Amino acid sequence: SPKNTLNEYPRPQMVRSQWVNLNGLWEYAITDKNAIVPDTWEGKILVPYPLESALSGVKRSLQPDQLLWYRKLILKPEGEKVLLHFGAIDFQAEVFVNGKSVGKHSGGYEAFTFDITTALKKGDNELIVKVYDPTEKGIGPSGKQVLHPAVIHYTASSGIWQTVWLEAVPKTYIEGLALTPDIDNGVLNIKVNAPVGSSVEITALDGKSAISMVKGKAGNVLHLPIKNAKLWSPESPFLYDLTVKLVNNGRSLDEVKSYFGMRKIAIAKDDKGITRIFLNNTPYFNLGTLDQGFWPDGLYTAPTDEALKFDIEAIKAMGFNTIRKHIKIEPARWYYYTDKIGMLVWQDFVSPNTILSEDAKKEFEKEGKEILEQLHNYPSIVTWIL
Repeated sequence: SPKNTLNEYPRPQMVRSQWVNLNGLWEYAITDKNAIVPDTWEGKILVPYPLESALSGVKRSLQPDQLLWYRKLILKPEGEKVLLHFGAIDFQAEVFVNGKSVGKHSGGYEAFTFDITTALKKGDNELIVKVYDPTEKGIGPSGKQVLHPAVIHYTASSGIWQTVWLEAVPKTYIEGLALTPDIDNGVLNIKVNAPVGSSVEITALDGKSAISMVKGKAGNVLHLPIKNAKLWSPESPFLYDLTVKLVNNGRSLDEVKSYFGMRKIAIAKDDKGITRIFLNNTPYFNLGTLDQGFWPDGLYTAPTDEALKFDIEAIKAMGFNTIRKHIKIEPARWYYYTDKIGMLVWQDFVSPNTILSEDAKKEFEKEGKEILEQLHNYPSIVTWIL
């Protein structure tokens, strides 16, 4: 329902307490491709369900010569800076706040963020999102989506299809984390993306007990010792908690909560000289399903967080330890559940459209790079598939 629309915190690997969920009913309009911001709106759409889905309440197909527009009034949250986050919009988006363009993004599967602080005012603020999505007729990777589904192709998912949210942050804040476990040397290698020269303090926790700490500079790779690590595997999906602080003269400027798993994936020879996949230095048979990631009522978007989790639990209950995610990138919470439940993930890149122009190649490589960076931290992802 509009009051219960994927209300969970959308980014489990970088959690702050101050945030506002913008999922729910927005106004929408469909116009000609060359149109400007509409004066009138056609009705309501339930965000973040794709335009074509039943759950959106619209169930219309977006054509290559059309634009999809969204509108919502938002209040300015308290904070020095306000960030507007989109989990994913398929395919090209431009965002306006109070009539001012605050940014553009191309790529149907990557999260992106705009700093909208200077565009906001007191009281109501008008947020408008312009979307262009020609599905398989364009240059962006569309995977299994087509305008006329047949054989192994499915209904398109245009527009906003993951959570939209506001986050209040300090003037100087943590923008991202890169976490790389090294079980052979008993360390977690961490790079904090924050203003150059910023000091950071990182603490690992086993439950409520702090087990290790490291201090250093943002932008450098820091080594957090994890002695006698509890190794992550599908049989024992142990996750450590992580606290990352940005500090200045002993004062905390910003803090995020995260987690990590200590695990190693490798290709090596077993004792008979046969090449195998090794998990944590032991041969490990990957027994998996091919998971399409389409929902009857939400298309690209699961109806609820419980449904997203249930699929993974059901696959594990059937005796599988691996999911190949087929030509789709999922929301961050899906990977959080594969980490937490204990499921190896073979992650596909999203295939480009059949006619591979030079522009399509560039877009595919740009999006691929962004996706690799965004999904780097999840211990469950062990294989990438082109």
